[in-house]
Amino acid sequence: MSARLSSASALLGAVSLAASGAAFGACTGLGAPTDTQTKCLTAVQIPGNPLRSFDISFVNPQRAEFYFADRSNAGIQIIDTESLTYKRKLGGFVGVVLNAAKTAVDNNHSGPDGVVTHGRWLYAGDGDSTLKVFDLESSSLTVAQAPLPTGGTTRVDEMDITSDGELLLVANNAEDPPYATLFAANGDRSFSAVQKIMKITVANAIIPAGEGLSMEQPAWEPRTGRFYVSIPQIAGNPAGCTFDGSGGKPICQGGLLIVDPHSSTTVYGAFDAATNTGVLALSDCGPNGATVGPNANLMLGCTPQNVATNTTTQVINAHTKHFVEVGNITGSDEVWYNAGDRRYYLGASRACGKAAGCPAPAGGAALGVVNADTNFFIEKIPQSQNSHSVAADSERNRIFVPQVAPAAVVGSGGDTTTVGAGICGSTNGCVAVYEHQVGMHKVDRDRDEDDEHEHGDR
Repeated sequence: MSARLSSASALLGAVSLAASGAAFGACTGLGAPTDTQTKCLTAVQIPGNPLRSFDISFVNPQRAEFYFADRSNAGIQIIDTESLTYKRKLGGFVGVVLNAAKTAVDNNHSGPDGVVTHGRWLYAGDGDSTLKVFDLESSSLTVAQAPLPTGGTTRVDEMDITSDGELLLVANNAEDPPYATLFAANGDRSFSAVQKIMKITVANAIIPAGEGLSMEQPAWEPRTGRFYVSIPQIAGNPAGCTFDGSGGKPICQGGLLIVDPHSSTTVYGAFDAATNTGVLALSDCGPNGATVGPNANLMLGCTPQNVATNTTTQVINAHTKHFVEVGNITGSDEVWYNAGDRRYYLGASRACGKAAGCPAPAGGAALGVVNADTNFFIEKIPQSQNSHSVAADSERNRIFVPQVAPAAVVGSGGDTTTVGAGICGSTNGCVAVYEHQVGMHKVDRDRDEDDEHEHGDR
């Protein structure tokens, strides 16, 4: 049901508009408030089909490039974060797959999904359970080596990579039970030779087969040398819980899978403090997103989409496992730490929970902003419905948030508010660009030696 541009002239117009950066009339309405610290700067248009479905975003500030998984156009789209212009698309993905009734997007089989980069190499998951590798130094828009299967029938979803680019962990979130795959990645080499190392699962007592549970965003934390993977719900947390809260019992909360990539362990059980591995039970948090901030802290995107009782976001320390609750924001999918201004940015598509009870604009999607030094909520800015993807350029303090086109244009999955069109200045969807100016001098990034390992510096 994605609407295509109806003529060659319309397509040329879209490309011209994208190359110029912003659409006429962009950054207006609820999504561009004047009283926030984070300002709507412009909107970059994406040529081709209007945006109906997309997934994860990523920024490589050294290359001055933003990447996002655009299912509507079956590719990874690339935007120049300096000039704020559209650059190109890396194609060959399955694109939007509809459900059996052809009424909605089947997220479990659509692609691309997760995306991450290190140096010249870009890694992306597809809806056919494969990992695809691209060379950003090449003029070719196709893969650098044959797609690598992960052994499932559903998408390769979110992923993260070690600071040296040598190890990559990807999650098959929609398999039942879900699992992760560890790959030997390309590091800083000039040739592509990615290889599968092993499949990683969680004990059935924690993620029971047949329950439709999930495994979400991994985050590499360099000080502890571990991947931390969001698990929306686990069994027995708390004791006697049920996954839907039925029977008057408490609803099961989430967990954090801690993986040692240098271990031979393939099946992880409950958290083991001696090895700092296994599934750590979380308190009042069913997370989707995960990102590493200063002092080995991790922000977790707790969401009522997973656990209806979640009303806050959580920051947990990778060493001590002590945590704090961040109020006034919840419902995040992708979350991102930006070392340039020492803030967390949250793609809070369920900012006020499920659709029922959400204030205007209907749906409640927002860009959340949190101080990473104090863990205090700063602000949230309305976004188009289902706007769940965010990444920031730490060199330029620019924040990129894809917006879906209106439902009147693309059908189910589109924006049912006026927020996205106001931000974009068009009815095609766009990538909104926000900016946080931090004054004449950049925020001191030397206070925490691990800042250099955050997402944007890979």
